Amino acid sequence: MATRILRDDLDRELVALLQANARAKTSEIAKKLGIARTTVHERITRLERLGYITGYTVKLAQDPGQQMVEAFVLIEVLQQQNKQINEKLASFPEVKLSLAISGEFDLLVSVEAPQLEDIDEVIDEIALIPGVRRTQSSLVLGRKLDRR
Repeated sequence: MATRILRDDLDRELVALLQANARAKTSEIAKKLGIARTTVHERITRLERLGYITGYTVKLAQDPGQQMVEAFVLIEVLQQQNKQINEKLASFPEVKLSLAISGEFDLLVSVEAPQLEDIDEVIDEIALIPGVRRTQSSLVLGRKLDRR
């Protein structure tokens, strides 16, 4: 986007509150921000109109008894097989996110599974996909901030 859409700290605070609870009432948000309810409504409308806010979502709770293990996998690919590799990655239910990146590697993939052994198997399977030159993985030890 050519221009900066978030005008100020108030916009950033407003977006953070909506990310935490998209169903919050405008009056609650206004009280937390110390501004008028109409100001909150106008700012949300502007952010939606400019395309900064494109929708609202539901975040499902995880089974508290089942802690997921997450790893990030860097993948170097043969560019001629990039499309086929991405299609194969999409077929893995454990792959939650795949990003094209710049640098030494071509893809950054987030993998989630119930056990470390499952992560290990998925990474082994990823390495066997035709066109994958090499992988490098890192386990997530803890989340410091997650706005997804």
